[in-house]
Amino acid sequence: MFNCSQFTPKYFVLTGLPGLEALYLWFIFPFCSIYLVALVGNSLILVVIKKNTLHQSMFLYLAMLACAELGVTASTLPTVLGIFLFGVDEIHFKACLLQMFFIHSFSIMESGVLLAMSVDCFVAIYNPLRYTAILTLPRIAGSSVALVLKSAILMFPLPFLLKCLPFCGHNVLSHSYCLHTDLIQQPCGDTRPNSTLGLCIVTSTFGLDSLLIVISYVLILYTVLRITSGKGQQKALNTCVSHICALLVYYVPMISVALVHRFTKHAVPAVRLLLANVCLLVPPVLNPIIYSVKTKQIHQDLIQLFLQRKQ
Repeated sequence: MFNCSQFTPKYFVLTGLPGLEALYLWFIFPFCSIYLVALVGNSLILVVIKKNTLHQSMFLYLAMLACAELGVTASTLPTVLGIFLFGVDEIHFKACLLQMFFIHSFSIMESGVLLAMSVDCFVAIYNPLRYTAILTLPRIAGSSVALVLKSAILMFPLPFLLKCLPFCGHNVLSHSYCLHTDLIQQPCGDTRPNSTLGLCIVTSTFGLDSLLIVISYVLILYTVLRITSGKGQQKALNTCVSHICALLVYYVPMISVALVHRFTKHAVPAVRLLLANVCLLVPPVLNPIIYSVKTKQIHQDLIQLFLQRKQ
């Protein structure tokens, strides 16, 4: 069992946008709109897939991506809107650990789903005739369950390890939600086990997923170049357009935030924190729009859904 210390704070103090507190009123509408678009957009994707029984692997993985993005959005919503709407910047210690668990678990799941979708694209291009025979419903279900379990199991020890560390009165966080990278800087005890486990999780999920996605697209490009007709090549590449856009939406903000933190250490903290919020919220907002516009079947089914509501 964990040998836990009693030197834990009752609550953490979250940080909104330092120095811009007087302008919070102007941020309410943008943040509320972003959360509304993310929640409604991903919910509509799920409704369309369920209602029209779209059981191709691509649509099932898209439904799982929408679930992961709903999870990330719902996990950050209470504290972010609490700060900007009501000025509530405190969160209970256990609630903070729970929020950290869900944010990171859903983010890991999102990364895993993007990898599964890249494999799906490769199979669709490399062997289209056996696509449905290779990616059967049991295999898709099995991979989906594996992704959920992997996310939960990898994150499960971190809240308990943090709970067992002495914080010695340090309780001010640098974001408007709880992240492991932020929490690990607060304790005054030995955080090496936490840091090591955190690094292993990042490497075995985001790092490995990114590498395998690159390998998948190298194989996809190699397969496309072997197609003799230009029309065939274009048709094959069109299969992956939505997924490529989803990858850009996921990785470009993440890389941008990393570069800002690396090269602009003396920048205004509010700018860095605003970018951190954007990094988490951009994929849930843009992915439903991308798939609604670029995926013909989703586009048609959404139009049909709205027409039925009007009637």
